[in-house]
Amino acid sequence: MSDGAIKVDVRCTVNGATHTLRVRPMARLLDVLREDLHLTGTKEGCGEGECGACSVLIDGELVNSCLVPVLQVEGAEIKTIEGVAAGAELHAVQQAFIECGGAQCGICTPGMVLAAVSLLAHTPQPTDADIRHGLAGNLCRCTGYMKIFDAVVRACERAGVKA
Repeated sequence: MSDGAIKVDVRCTVNGATHTLRVRPMARLLDVLREDLHLTGTKEGCGEGECGACSVLIDGELVNSCLVPVLQVEGAEIKTIEGVAAGAELHAVQQAFIECGGAQCGICTPGMVLAAVSLLAHTPQPTDADIRHGLAGNLCRCTGYMKIFDAVVRACERAGVKA
């Protein structure tokens, strides 16, 4: 058996559910989420950590899942786009993306939403510069970014934190 075929158990919590995954230790978290857990909302854009389409939250921090070996998430709490809404109730960021037209083709949307959710969790009253910085690791070819920026501003307004 080659080293690439050796599998290990990795225990983590994804969107509130605990999983023990039997995986290759160096498998990308992105692939495990999509292929093993069937959470296909997380997208692969570049595969190099440059575009942000694969962004997820690990222990509350925004990361590119295409760069994370699954072995590194042992014991971690992971949130994907599927875990952002509270049941049928959309998160304020998701609702604002719909209202402002921040989602077009949909490839960047999950990463953008998670970047905005992370920004608001860490900076509840972001300035315009904070929003630009918070979204900077995510690329979009469809919207020209203003609709996405407007969506984050609207989510802040809805939460009563931005004038």
